Amino acid sequence: MLLHIPQVLSPDEVATLRERLDAGAWVDGRATVGAQGAQVKHNRQLDEASPLAQELARAVSAAVLRQPRFVSAALPRHLLPPFFNRYTSGQQYGEHVDGAIRFLPGSGQPMRTDLSATLFLAEPDAYDGGDLVVCDTYGEHAVKLPAGDLVLYPSTSLHRVEPVTRGERVAAFMWLQSMVRDDGQRSQLYELDQAIQALRARVGDCAELVTLTGVYHNLLRRWAEV
Repeated sequence: MLLHIPQVLSPDEVATLRERLDAGAWVDGRATVGAQGAQVKHNRQLDEASPLAQELARAVSAAVLRQPRFVSAALPRHLLPPFFNRYTSGQQYGEHVDGAIRFLPGSGQPMRTDLSATLFLAEPDAYDGGDLVVCDTYGEHAVKLPAGDLVLYPSTSLHRVEPVTRGERVAAFMWLQSMVRDDGQRSQLYELDQAIQALRARVGDCAELVTLTGVYHNLLRRWAEV
């Protein structure tokens, strides 16, 4: 499932975040990938060990987890603190699949990367190129969203960032482990949850909605790993 979640951050929040990021220490993005990824990754990342990166990661994590659609779609068990990257003219990230296992800071606990997310922090007209291209069985999907919007997609997807030819592309990116490992099952739960919410808003609670809510929770109970 490829899902666009708008307005995770307000324009004022984006502006404040960008101002803080501009004052940060940026390093070669290849430092955080393996040998294969380093061959195709050409960008800069905020030094993840810096106090600034850790502070901003906490703020972005909190904003993301406040989004009901994100929680409904991802059913997060573990969210790795977000990273921040920037691409300027000529920089890109070639086709790759994200690593299957990451380690939570502090505890070193391993987590499975079920879902990846990119939170855009630059307006689309501020740079040319730089599209996130996600490949699945339906083809290639180019994503270039307004600043403050997020895209969520399976970490199993082959994806790339097209070369930036003008301006600067700035984003936060993150991985999470879901309570529901299977993407198809997560998608069914999300669609059911969204239908229940829409019906409740339209007709209010009724016996049929109680039944549907029970079906949702019984499926979640069957599929969740907690």
